[in-house]
Amino acid sequence: QVQLAESGGGLVQAGGSLRLSCAASGRTFSRYSMGWFRQATGKEREFVAAITSSGGSTSYTDSVKGRFTISRDNAKNTVYLQMNSLKPEDTAVYYCAAGSIATLREGVYDYWGQGTQVTVSA
Repeated sequence: QVQLAESGGGLVQAGGSLRLSCAASGRTFSRYSMGWFRQATGKEREFVAAITSSGGSTSYTDSVKGRFTISRDNAKNTVYLQMNSLKPEDTAVYYCAAGSIATLREGVYDYWGQGTQVTVSA
């Protein structure tokens, strides 16, 4: 069992930056690939980024490439999402998830956090 807790969301102006954190409980964090997803109001949840268990490989949805960076610190049981050059269309609730592989398919992820709100003003 893994419990996930996101933090770091908030209100930021367009062009600004935020760093989201996702802290995991348990001793098995390093075995899991991690993903970040987001859901805007009235829209389906969508993939943002993923990272393998070792941190050796990452992937991103096209709309955030070059602006967002996913990373992890297995010693701290934490995965991060550094978000730069934020745009109003990045406004959403951001969720972290843990699963067996790093993929954009949310059905593969076994554990989810409660989410953190990110609001980007124009």
